[in-house]
Amino acid sequence: MLKEFREFISRGNVIDLAVAVIIGTAFTAIVTSLVNDIITPILGIFLGGVNFSSLAITIGEASITYGNFIQAVINFLIVAWVIFMIVRSLNQLQRRFSRAKEEAAAPPPEPSEEVKLLTEIRDLLRAGR
Repeated sequence: MLKEFREFISRGNVIDLAVAVIIGTAFTAIVTSLVNDIITPILGIFLGGVNFSSLAITIGEASITYGNFIQAVINFLIVAWVIFMIVRSLNQLQRRFSRAKEEAAAPPPEPSEEVKLLTEIRDLLRAGR
């Protein structure tokens, strides 16, 4: 069993996954800072600093803070939008680079019928000498 575990851990997939989790955690800090420190304050200017966190209903002893849920949904949508814009930009860059590679690797266009005919005539004239 220990041998199987060692084989499992040493596979590339597990190591790749571990690296992805670490990078994802670091990236989460960047996106969270972008949303909390840049985008949310800018939106606050346009929305008049609206914050739903204080909305609550008290029923007996229980306090239902539905405002926190609304604020979490809004924060999620902002983060999702930022991630979408980053991925979209990266996809556009990737398409540009792959298009440039395809154009560089594409074979030259086939000569027209006139050029083919003139080449054939030239070759026949050379052979006749």
